[in-house]
Amino acid sequence: MSTDYRNLRSLMAEIEEKNSIQKIIENQKKSYTLASYDHRNHYTKEGQDNRLDFLSSHLNIDLPVMSHNGGIDDVSVLKGNIENFIGFSKIPTGLAGPLIVNGTEASGPYYIPLATTEGALVASYNRGCKAASVSGGIRSICLSESVQRSPLFRFATVVQVGQFLAWVVHQNEKFEEITGQCSNYAKLCNWKTNIEGNQVNLIFEFTTGDASGQNMVTFCTSEICKYILEHTPVKPDVFYIESNLSGDKKSNYQSFQNVRGKKVVAEINLPREVVKNVLKSTPEVMADYWQTSTVSLVQLGSIGVQGHIANGLTALFIATGQDVACISEVAVAVNRFNVTQDGGLYVSLTMPNLIVGTVGGGTSLPSQKECLKIMDCYGAGNGKKFAEICCALALAGELSIAAAISSGHFVSAHQKLGRS
Repeated sequence: MSTDYRNLRSLMAEIEEKNSIQKIIENQKKSYTLASYDHRNHYTKEGQDNRLDFLSSHLNIDLPVMSHNGGIDDVSVLKGNIENFIGFSKIPTGLAGPLIVNGTEASGPYYIPLATTEGALVASYNRGCKAASVSGGIRSICLSESVQRSPLFRFATVVQVGQFLAWVVHQNEKFEEITGQCSNYAKLCNWKTNIEGNQVNLIFEFTTGDASGQNMVTFCTSEICKYILEHTPVKPDVFYIESNLSGDKKSNYQSFQNVRGKKVVAEINLPREVVKNVLKSTPEVMADYWQTSTVSLVQLGSIGVQGHIANGLTALFIATGQDVACISEVAVAVNRFNVTQDGGLYVSLTMPNLIVGTVGGGTSLPSQKECLKIMDCYGAGNGKKFAEICCALALAGELSIAAAISSGHFVSAHQKLGRS
C-alpha cells in the first residue's frame, strides 16, 4: 500500500470521526476569525508590534532577532517595499574581490557584497575574481537596454484586429507624448505587434534610466492603453494590461532575439599560468568540460548555456535591493570556453536579460544602499555601471565552478566550506 493511500485512509477516518467535512471547515473559520489581526497598519512601529503580539499570543512564537530593526526607528521608510511588516530576515553577507572590470561605465577594482546562506559560494566567486584580476580584469560592456510590457486586445474577428491596427500604427507620437507625461525617466523606444487569431499584443519597449523599470513601464503602458481604449474606432471585447508575452520573470526562448533589461557581454583572456596556479586546472580540461556540459544542457532542454550564474547574482541581488524574482530570466545566458593559440583560455558570457537598477525598488533601504555604495553604484547615473559589474561577477563565478568540477575539487571545497 502506498504512503499516499495510507495517509488518505487515515484522513478519511479522521473526517468520519469528526462527523463531517463541514464541521471542520466551520471550526477553521472560527479559529481564523478569533486569531486574525489588523493588517492595514503596515508602516508604523505600532503595527509591527501588534503583529508580533499576535504571533506571541496566538501561535506562541517570539521573534527577538527578526524584530530588531537594525537602527531603523521610522518604519515608514519601508513603504513601497513590504506589507504586514514584522521585522528583518538577516542574511549573512560576505565580500568577494577585488574584481577588476574594464567596461564602458565600470572601470577599476570592485569589492562585491554577496548575501547568502550557501557555504563555499563567496569563496568560489572570490577565487574567480582573483583569477580574473591577476589576468588584467574582465571586459564587460552594456550593449543595449529596454524593458517590455505586452498588453492584449481581443476582438470579435481578425478583421477587427486589422482595423484596430490600421489606427494604432499612426499613434506613435501620441504614445511617446503620454510616456513623457507619465514618467521623467521612461522613454518609449519601440513597439511591435503579435497577432494570434482574433487577438493582438502590443509589445511596448521602454528605456528606464537607472531603474530596473518593471513598475515604471507598467504605469506608462497603462496610460497608453487608457488612451487607446478611449479613442480607438474599434473597441476590443477584452483587454489585459499584460498578456505574459513580455517575458517578465520567466525563462523564455525570445531572450536571444531581444533584450530585456540590459544586454551585457563580458569576456576575458586567462594566461595559462593563471589557470594552472589560481584555478588549479588547465585550459584544455576547462574547455573540454564546457563542451561536455553544453551537450548535456542541450539534452536537458536548457534555455541558455551556463553553470551557476543564478548563484552569485541572487546573492548580489539580495544584498543590493534588486527584484530577486528576476533571476528566473536573468539566468538565461550563454558562456563559452576556448583554448587560445598561445595556450591560454578565452571565456565569454553574454547576458541578454539583466534586470537591475541603482534607484527605486529596494535600493534605498539602509543595508542595500550601503552595499551599492561599496561598489560606488548607488543612485542615478550608475545603472549601466552596475550591470557591467554584475556580468563580470557572473563570469568570475563561471571560471571558478568550471575549474572546480573539471579538475575534481568541487566536492572537497563544499565539504570544507559548505558544512556547519
